Amino acid sequence: MLIPHPLLGLRDAHEFSYLGDVSLLDRPDGMSENAADAFFPYVYLRDNPAGVHRELWFHEQGDRSWLVVTRNTVTHEILGAELARDVALRNRTPRDGGDAA
Repeated sequence: MLIPHPLLGLRDAHEFSYLGDVSLLDRPDGMSENAADAFFPYVYLRDNPAGVHRELWFHEQGDRSWLVVTRNTVTHEILGAELARDVALRNRTPRDGGDAA
């Protein structure tokens, strides 16, 4: 399986480590009053969808970047990849210091 790295071009999937669903970018605040309640679903409750899915991959044997890879879990077809940093910045809320776009 080849992953289209946004900076380096096509790379073999063996260079990467799979982490899980892209929703892991939305980590709960560990200092909040209900941190334990918020972390339980974050850590233990995961979907296992069949079909198109957005996932986090780490380029462990390359530039050590995090990617959000859109992949069909049934066919393993890679539909696209982008830097996780860019996805996180796009999803920031005004409360986080990001734009309200």
